[in-house]
Amino acid sequence: MFKQTSRVLMLVGALAALMIVPVASAQSGNAMVRVVHASPDAPAVDVYVDGASVVTNVPFFTASDYLMVPAGARRIQVTPTGQPASGAVIDATVTVEAGKAYSVAATGLVANITATVTNDNLATPAAGKAHVRVYHFSPDAPAVDVKVAGGATLIPGLAFPNASAYLPVDAGTYNLQVTPAGASAVVIDLPNTNLESGKIYDVFANGQLASIKATVATPAPVAAGSGTPSTLPSTGGSGLPVALMAVFAALLLVGGLRLRRQLN
Repeated sequence: MFKQTSRVLMLVGALAALMIVPVASAQSGNAMVRVVHASPDAPAVDVYVDGASVVTNVPFFTASDYLMVPAGARRIQVTPTGQPASGAVIDATVTVEAGKAYSVAATGLVANITATVTNDNLATPAAGKAHVRVYHFSPDAPAVDVKVAGGATLIPGLAFPNASAYLPVDAGTYNLQVTPAGASAVVIDLPNTNLESGKIYDVFANGQLASIKATVATPAPVAAGSGTPSTLPSTGGSGLPVALMAVFAALLLVGGLRLRRQLN
């Protein structure tokens, strides 16, 4: 178990080098970053940045609003929860350069944990339209179709750990269903899902197949402050603490990680 713990620490912890500064609007040279911890069996960790304890006991299935990420280099140390910096299993300096809006998710089970990166389009939908994007983050679930109950298939064949393109739909209330690709058995039912004009909706399918669930979230473009981790959905509140953003945002750049990118 500790071998697996060390592995996930290497994935998650070696990334905590950034000091993320939330601001009110996008600035040239920075990126807007949102984070999802979507690894169902990943252990909790403590993170030290430049020798200071910045976050403890980071749990599964937390998400953030978008924050601005400045470029920079920081020394980071990561320990199993409850251990001091002197007991770090990771001690490294990481430099990051920001650029655009994206989401970073730690996906998969501990044995195969990886970073999944998606480029995000936060442009306002056209009048009378909403944008919907689905994230398949259930590691043992097959590829899925997303449908309107009794109607059209909106998103076909979405496989783990990918995100769909942004789908423009007419604003309104929908009964959405998720089925195995090409099949009719409903594994997730989302009745009376209200999609408002001018908004962007993210649908996260998460957890292992036996307990799979979906959550609909409306992303906030940029968070104005820090706070405590929030369970999905994140709907414009304070989101993850600044240091926890650092843990995951650097997943983009640490060597040895398999990064998957989906353009909108």
